[in-house]
Amino acid sequence: MRPLRLGVNIDHVATVRNARGETYPDPVRAAEIALSAGADGITAHLREDRRHISDADIDALADITRKRGRPLNLEMAVTAEMEAIALAHLPHAACLVPERREEVTTEGGLDVAKSHNTIAPLVGRLSAAGVRVSCFIDADPAQVAAAKSVGAAVVEFHTGAYCEAVRHRSPSAPQLLEQLKAAAREAARLGLEVHAGHGIDYETVKPIAAIPEVVELNIGHFLIGEAIFIGLGPAIQRMRALMDEARANSHEMAEELSK
Repeated sequence: MRPLRLGVNIDHVATVRNARGETYPDPVRAAEIALSAGADGITAHLREDRRHISDADIDALADITRKRGRPLNLEMAVTAEMEAIALAHLPHAACLVPERREEVTTEGGLDVAKSHNTIAPLVGRLSAAGVRVSCFIDADPAQVAAAKSVGAAVVEFHTGAYCEAVRHRSPSAPQLLEQLKAAAREAARLGLEVHAGHGIDYETVKPIAAIPEVVELNIGHFLIGEAIFIGLGPAIQRMRALMDEARANSHEMAEELSK
């Protein structure tokens, strides 16, 4: 079973900073702490309205991740402005996400099937520039197929519905987890790398981390919130430990079943 990477999204450090119009807390400092605590990479979403991460943050994050030899994953809307920024900075990866100005956070996956003719050329240009492109999608086989057809190398599954179901003790949680598992298998079958993210916390991380096809989790809001109480480094270290434990247990179970 492949190792499981952790990408830490530091958007909401910038949310706190921007609430007062100050220069602190600094998202770049948060990125440095995250990498030192066991994060494999940094994720940041530069929104069109710049509600948290700014252009200057992307400049600084691109610089620090290159110096540390770690990947920067730029979450971005499918727009000419964001494409130009991605091509100027050439992050390791760009994750294409839906974006509505009125939403508090990303509310669902990108409808790649519906927007094929817009997304495919953008994926081609970013890929030609050496940027690894991911599509943030729901666990829907049609969207998996569409992501493959536009030329994406990666799909990231929106785990928010499952995580919300677990938190609210909804009977739909097992079914939603099975949908994630099935979608991950299909994506891997098509040759896509599989990531997952949104809404993951200490309670929900293990079932997602145990999905063998998933090779990266991107987690942000929960870790930044937990950092208020125990510090960012310890919050990430605990998440990392839970991920590794789930992965090890899943590997042991797979070995037992193969005997």
